[in-house]
Amino acid sequence: MDEVSPFAELLGQLIYQYTSIKPFLPTYGHLLVSALFPIFIGAHASLSRPSSAAKPPKRDESNTSSDTDNEEEDEEEGQGPVQKMEGLEPSDALMFPLTAGLTLGGLYLIIKWLGDPAILNKILSFYFSQMGIFFAVAFLKDCLLVFRSFVFPRRYRYAGRIWKAKQSEGAFIAEQQESAGSKAIQPRRSPLPSILGSIPLPGTLNKALWACRNVAYKRVKVRAHVRGIFTGECLIGLLDIISAVLALSAVGYFAFVMKPWWLTNFLGFSFCYGALQFMSPSTFTTGSLILSSLFLYDIYFVFYTPLMVTVATKLDVPIKLLFPRPPAPGEAPDAISLAMLGLGDIVIPGMMAGLALRFDLFLYYKKKGVEKARLEGKGQELVKSQYQSATGGWGERFWAWSAAPRKLELEPPYQDAKSFPKPYFKASLVGYIAGMISTLAAMQYSNHPQPALLYLVPGVLSFLWGTALIRGELHDMWEFSDAEESEEEPAEEREGKKEEEKQDEPPSKNTKSLFMRILSGDIAAFYSEAPDSKEKAEQNSKHDETKGSAEKEKESKNKSQDSSEGRELDLVSLSISMPRRA
Repeated sequence: MDEVSPFAELLGQLIYQYTSIKPFLPTYGHLLVSALFPIFIGAHASLSRPSSAAKPPKRDESNTSSDTDNEEEDEEEGQGPVQKMEGLEPSDALMFPLTAGLTLGGLYLIIKWLGDPAILNKILSFYFSQMGIFFAVAFLKDCLLVFRSFVFPRRYRYAGRIWKAKQSEGAFIAEQQESAGSKAIQPRRSPLPSILGSIPLPGTLNKALWACRNVAYKRVKVRAHVRGIFTGECLIGLLDIISAVLALSAVGYFAFVMKPWWLTNFLGFSFCYGALQFMSPSTFTTGSLILSSLFLYDIYFVFYTPLMVTVATKLDVPIKLLFPRPPAPGEAPDAISLAMLGLGDIVIPGMMAGLALRFDLFLYYKKKGVEKARLEGKGQELVKSQYQSATGGWGERFWAWSAAPRKLELEPPYQDAKSFPKPYFKASLVGYIAGMISTLAAMQYSNHPQPALLYLVPGVLSFLWGTALIRGELHDMWEFSDAEESEEEPAEEREGKKEEEKQDEPPSKNTKSLFMRILSGDIAAFYSEAPDSKEKAEQNSKHDETKGSAEKEKESKNKSQDSSEGRELDLVSLSISMPRRA
């Protein structure tokens, strides 16, 4: 009998492994896509102005033109108030594994002590559900914003022109790119974008679609005030209400009815999406240190202790993603078998991917600043270009696509502000995919749970630092910091802000918190008149003495009416207003 060559033996082994893994390929594909999805959307949602870009100019509040639509949309999709991100420090490389290990050990001991973790599952499910409400609302709202931008975009490209929606006229108006003497272009009356707008629609349906578009974009301003307790205002639209209702329904169903795998994944997506926006290492060295420490943590608790596997399999809480898979050879054909992936295997590498994307945005504006300084003859000094929002507008990117500019744009609007080059982000994703494929291959070959960070951390870090080495940007990557920098403001602006803060200070000088006031019996602050208001009243009375008797009577009547209304509204007030349209 002839001996089998090594090549034939290797080929036979590969065929055997492929035959055994073939039924699991849909599950592994589902797992890989589900892991990349929150990393991609969370990294893009975390984008904000880098230190290499200048702040955009403040909007003119006195301008009540039709730009109100654009301003509200900018606030919804990235140019409004930015949530401060929690920057991780090198000390967190020690605290992360210690905290995670203590938590894991505590849960393991409780599971072993209880025997049946049903009670622990109920407590943790309720706890994570309450936390998940806020993340789920934000996740659903952003998903609805993306859906709205595809169905009712603000602008689109058609017949070589950019058409911009004007809700007040119920039409899309072409942006005039020709000279002033060119012929007027007829507006498009259909609310549907691009080529879909050529479909003839009945008048009633056309009006109904414009009304739906108006409702989808309309938001009302809600102001609430409770004296001494709460004062605030917010913009609420239809999408906010829908996302809140859906999130509450999903969380309530998960906590009190059933826990299907798809609902567990939805809450897991929400947690990952929120975590990637609020938590990130401040530098690449810090991120590499944190990933390396968790790399060792994952190896130890998976290979050398039963803690990780026991807690992950016994607890039915949204700290993992679940994927249906074919039953194992020893299981019944109709048995429900699920593969799992911990949220830490998404969030930990995802933080580095988000940092890489923000580094790409930093380099994008740095390149503009260097070129701008060269043209202005300032040598090596960096002249910051004005920042333009890099988030949102996915529907507009699809319908109003434009080719990359041939020249480097130094003044806004930038055509590629939202599609800037992303070499480091793409490198991190490629490294993550390579690490995940290695994890699945090792798990299939060994038939034993694998610590995913054992393969993900080397994949992500090697591709990131290797890309910097190839591009000759190691120094920039080493020196890059994502920490927020406080820029110097002119003295006039600082003095103006101080005066505004003094004017906006509440009249009451009681600095105790609400519960401290209640416990100490100090409730006079809720109804007593502030000393500042008394001084103002005395000054007004002295000033009124110089006026005529007729004017005194009129003003006293107006003041009495205003003061009575003020006393009624100052205790508790709620107002709802609709922004004006031009």
